[in-house]
Amino acid sequence: MTHTQNSRGVAVYCASSLGNRKAFQEAATSLGFALAEAGRPLVYGGGNKGIMGVVSGAALEKGGKVTGVVPYAMVAAGGEAEQMKGTSESKGATVALDEHGREAIEHIVVDSMHERKREMALRSSGFIGLPGGFGTFEEVFEVITWSQLGIHRKPVILLNILGFWDPFRELVQMGVREGFIQPQNAHLVRYVDGPADFAEHDTFDWGKAALEALDSWSAPERPPVYDWTKRKEGQKGDTLSAS
Repeated sequence: MTHTQNSRGVAVYCASSLGNRKAFQEAATSLGFALAEAGRPLVYGGGNKGIMGVVSGAALEKGGKVTGVVPYAMVAAGGEAEQMKGTSESKGATVALDEHGREAIEHIVVDSMHERKREMALRSSGFIGLPGGFGTFEEVFEVITWSQLGIHRKPVILLNILGFWDPFRELVQMGVREGFIQPQNAHLVRYVDGPADFAEHDTFDWGKAALEALDSWSAPERPPVYDWTKRKEGQKGDTLSAS
């Protein structure tokens, strides 16, 4: 529980590539600036390329505290890679723990992808999802599931730049309509939609809007389903069960 108590850190889930639209990069810059200026530490996946590099670079530029959590396998391999034509091509976030200009980043090296997500959650008071690919989707889905199960009671905010998260919102509503998601659980995630006119998304202050969504969020009042502090005899360790 060490990192959860009174933490102001914010975990940001995002891509190791830049995407095709300028608005995605501008939003990441806006978020990095806002976190730093508000004194909210950025906790992210540790890469220095793509949207990961943009949001962390922006936070560093404004003097913010940045913590990158990286599995050792990725450090050893040089970064996050994608499988292309049967071969592993590292076209994503390189991981250089001593990269010039980014020495201020505190790198936490863990043993697995699961430990990466757990460590990020322990160090954070809330979660923000920027546009991304499979890895970003998986991280967002898991942290929402943890909220549903009562493992944590922290806000999950999705920045819906250019309507990127609209298909996910519709998928959740489909789950509600078909009886797989309880209606109240559709509200475990909050969307920041920005201006109705997508032409304004390049210059919208996504960082300010994200922090407003974080600060205005209140945890739902409901009894816990499980006692996540219970462990098998002889086992020790932190639990994510926290506000």
